[in-house]
Amino acid sequence: MFNYIINLFFPKVCAGCHTILITAETVLCTNCRHEIPMTQYHLDPKNEAVKKFYGKIAIEHASALLYFTKKGIVQELIHNLKYKGHEEIGTVLGNWYVEDLKELVLETPFDVVIPVPLHPKKFKERGYNQVTTFGLAVAEGLNISYNTSILYRKKYSKTQSKKNLAGRSDNIEDIFDVTFTEGNQNKHFLIVDDVLTTGATLEACSRALLKIPGAKISIVCMAMANS
Repeated sequence: MFNYIINLFFPKVCAGCHTILITAETVLCTNCRHEIPMTQYHLDPKNEAVKKFYGKIAIEHASALLYFTKKGIVQELIHNLKYKGHEEIGTVLGNWYVEDLKELVLETPFDVVIPVPLHPKKFKERGYNQVTTFGLAVAEGLNISYNTSILYRKKYSKTQSKKNLAGRSDNIEDIFDVTFTEGNQNKHFLIVDDVLTTGATLEACSRALLKIPGAKISIVCMAMANS
């Protein structure tokens, strides 16, 4: 009864188009679910996400769930997740994608999910890491661990979304580092992030993790933008 009253005065709305959700809908309305652009990259070992890292770093797999376009449903989703505190969006997207990731045929399975970390100052400003719920859903669905202590951000940087594509690659090499034990060696790390653009941030994360002996790297993002 209490939830009914809450929903009556503060109805839940679609994170994509802001229409009021009906009882059976969660986060997205049925129309947005049908319209949301899926990449199907998990089916193509030479997809556009993989090509971002050709000749730069050795990766086992890279993919993204959705296509990110300006003023589209996915941009609205990511904005609500990243800046409006709607962390449930990450959970929904993670649960969607994990079913596709289970279909991957890899030489070695994923061992650990690693989120792209925020600097402590940025975490304090935002109050949460927008990648957390996505990463946790993926880790739970794949029955592997989720670790926030191995990879860390040692330098504070301004929000990437406010920079142009060229600016996002500047001075990013030394932003990340790792702390690890012998038990972290010879692991296949799955790095998760929100939007793949130039790939510079994920490349820097990967280089840091590759300092760990025997490390292998894969990358999965909620969405991929044209660049």
